[in-house]
Amino acid sequence: MRTTEQAYQLARQRYADLGVDVEAAVNKLQNVKISLHCWQGDDVGGFESAGGLTDGGILATGNYPGKARTPEQLRQDAEVAFRMIPGKHRFNLHAIYLENKGKKVGRDEIGPEHFQGWMDWAKENGLGLDFNPTFFSHPKAADGFTLSSPCSETREFWIRHGTACRKIAAEMGKQLGSPSVVDFWMPDGFKDIPVDRLTPRKRMEESLDRIFAEQMDPKLELDAVESKLFGIGSETYVVGSHEFFMGYALSRKKLICLDAGHFHPTEGIADKLSSMSLFMDELLLHVSRPVRWDSDHVVIWNDDLRAIAEELVRNDLLGRTHIGLDFFDGTVNRIVAWVVGTRAMLKALLAAFLEPLAQLRKWERDGDYSGRLAILEELKSMPFGAVWDDYCERNGVPVGAAWLEQVRKYESDVLSQR
Repeated sequence: MRTTEQAYQLARQRYADLGVDVEAAVNKLQNVKISLHCWQGDDVGGFESAGGLTDGGILATGNYPGKARTPEQLRQDAEVAFRMIPGKHRFNLHAIYLENKGKKVGRDEIGPEHFQGWMDWAKENGLGLDFNPTFFSHPKAADGFTLSSPCSETREFWIRHGTACRKIAAEMGKQLGSPSVVDFWMPDGFKDIPVDRLTPRKRMEESLDRIFAEQMDPKLELDAVESKLFGIGSETYVVGSHEFFMGYALSRKKLICLDAGHFHPTEGIADKLSSMSLFMDELLLHVSRPVRWDSDHVVIWNDDLRAIAEELVRNDLLGRTHIGLDFFDGTVNRIVAWVVGTRAMLKALLAAFLEPLAQLRKWERDGDYSGRLAILEELKSMPFGAVWDDYCERNGVPVGAAWLEQVRKYESDVLSQR
């Protein structure tokens, strides 16, 4: 008998009184796969060179000791995180996490052989892999432009990079038996007010068309494009705006990636999901937590996350949505950040699965908004924790905060020795 069984059975009866089948909810959650992002484990450093990234790029704050400095260390840390997270999931790589064995490899020269170690590791651990080209922190991106650069030589370099990344992802999908989602995000933009907003977008469109010219098997590789409102150095104008990429994705039949931190600071992405699902077969999410701006804080189970999960579950979108996480915090133990963020995403989904959706839909259709309001409020104090704890125990991961002590022991035994 599970140690959580008694509390679980009591919670199960409480939910049954509302017409909720808890076992069905738990079984649905078991099929959800979250893509953990590699860049939380080493503050977006990558392995292009021993010195890490240069020429500016993604900013990770904090200097908490023990971060991974080699592919082996990063994989080891990720394995520890996965042991604290219920279910079977995925791992999301950036192109800068190649294994070049000390040799300089240009980003336009990378191939599947530079990621074979990751593929072998993923196969051994029963994981799928996703992939991202790295269009930042490079001399050819120092002026803030890549695929939309006015310099044809620069554009050609990044076109070769994007093309190579698709081929790497296709090989990942082939070896692992699960399609690898490739997310294209480019930081191109102006700090101050531009005169010509159109021409850079034309160049971006043409560059992407060339990258996507080769048709890939969707059973192996899927392409996604990701928009952004503004960034550091592109506060006034981003070439790849939401409108640009929404139009591009629709016209080229690509996935669009909605990043929770890439819109106005108070703008949530949950409401966008149902609208976009009408016109796109599949979606990609980068679940993050912006604080005042796109600061990529560790995901927690807050109102924004709950709204995303509810929208996915209520509209039956999980089968068409790829969920990835995107945050990087160097002020805390990096494994703790992974575990907190992923467990938060799963908690939000479980809570959504535990809604009496059929009854709520009926009341809404019938105009009984009083019943809808009352039950949605009552759900907030239902014994969700007992169901979550039981789900963790079923999956052989620590219940409650017990996982924290295991990570602290790993920190003492391993991380502190680095």
